[in-house]
Amino acid sequence: MPRTKRDYYEILGVPKNASEEEIRKAYRKLAHKYHPDKTGGDKEAEEKFKEIGEAYSVLSDKQKRAQYDQFGHAAEPAAGFQDFEGFARTGFGGFEDIFGDIFQDFVGRPSRGRTAARRGADLRYDVEVSLKESATGAERIIRIPRAESCQQCGGSGAKPGTSRSACPQCGGTGQILQSHGFFSISRTCSRCRGEGSIIKDPCSNCGGTGRVTVERQLRIRIPAGVDTGHQLHLPGEGEAGSFSGGRGDLYVVLNVQPHPIFERHGNDILCEVPIGFTQAALGDRIEVPTLDGRVSLKIPPGTQTNKVFRLRGKGIPHVRGAGIGDQLVRVIVETPTRLNDQQKNLLKEFARISGDDVHPLRKSFFAKLKEIF
Repeated sequence: MPRTKRDYYEILGVPKNASEEEIRKAYRKLAHKYHPDKTGGDKEAEEKFKEIGEAYSVLSDKQKRAQYDQFGHAAEPAAGFQDFEGFARTGFGGFEDIFGDIFQDFVGRPSRGRTAARRGADLRYDVEVSLKESATGAERIIRIPRAESCQQCGGSGAKPGTSRSACPQCGGTGQILQSHGFFSISRTCSRCRGEGSIIKDPCSNCGGTGRVTVERQLRIRIPAGVDTGHQLHLPGEGEAGSFSGGRGDLYVVLNVQPHPIFERHGNDILCEVPIGFTQAALGDRIEVPTLDGRVSLKIPPGTQTNKVFRLRGKGIPHVRGAGIGDQLVRVIVETPTRLNDQQKNLLKEFARISGDDVHPLRKSFFAKLKEIF
């Protein structure tokens, strides 16, 4: 009496509404488990393997699956499923096919046409700019050595009048497929280096590379407000691609040089200006440098050293156009180092008649000392 066939969905352990991918994954998992090469010729495992393959052969085919869903096993042809030897040899994914598929999911399948266009490399070019240029913006002419498509061979690398030919070692795939037991390993062809084609007669101008190095002159616009590390992106100004591939991009990286007077702090700039102690005591009007030239600054009487004055709008513009920073002026009260006798006597007399009334900071400091001690 013939054996009653089990439900195909039950065999693969998937629901009846399972997707094609779910059916495929379930089959590969079970086929790996029960393949004769894994089970050492176990008869029961062999039968399960045939059963799994039969179920997959029906459920993986849209037309067969639709008929099975409607009529069940009655929809199958009388001849039944192919014999086990045929399945193991040419069936729906033998053990080698399973592992070959799994392995190639990671390493990629060999493909023809490896000489397809490839995008060129991106380039970086560093440019030094002054603080003044970073504040006002500037234009520069730069010279970039970069790979260009060879005009003599049109970028093919082959001598004019000839062409590339398929690599005889890999048959044009760019890959060599090697079998190791149940595994298939794909390696890059050593002769054509994965390109799939070779050049028998290389171009004399580029030596078969299809590209030559040429120095190109470019005009770049440096926007106002840039700082060290700012990048200018110039699409399509990088190296030429292989086999007529698109150009890479050029990235110009800016480095703002230190200034002998100004320090940059964000979009503000700081400078220190020395003043005499009489100017600080009596007040004065002095000239201070800015990036736009000199401006007048009022020093009020009694100004202390390290006092900071703010000049609005004299700093660095925001690179995105959202206003301008300020200039900060820190005054340093300079103590005279060389005094003649007359100057010394005048200062002594000044100290005698002034007492502590002209030194409020010192007076406050000593008052605090008395409170502590």
